[in-house]
Amino acid sequence: MLVGESIPVNYVPIAIFAIIAFVFGLVTLTVGQLVRPSHPYHAKLSVYESGATVFSDARVKIPMRYYVIAMLFVIFDIEVIFLYPWAVVYDTLGVLGLVEMAVFIMILLVGYAYAWKKGVLDWDELDG
Repeated sequence: MLVGESIPVNYVPIAIFAIIAFVFGLVTLTVGQLVRPSHPYHAKLSVYESGATVFSDARVKIPMRYYVIAMLFVIFDIEVIFLYPWAVVYDTLGVLGLVEMAVFIMILLVGYAYAWKKGVLDWDELDG
């Protein structure tokens, strides 16, 4: 930073980029609002969920088990994705790669066994 400057010279391009991004977003939203047709009517303004008419209040209590099962699914699904790149380069990894993947799968199995032991995966108890 030179004497007498209030901001470093290296930050000027970042500031210019941020201003351009903000102006672009503002202009895009404004032009879209001015150009798009807006003909609201009762059917368009009515509440719907996935195309079906609403038959009850959307703010019902959902058991925590549903969220836990969803999180477990996401976690195990993402971890299984790591198996594909390993399988692609399996020949180049050798025995060390095989051992590392065995440890990885064992960690997954321990997590799965823990969830099973806690009763998270019992489908019969979800409604109760």
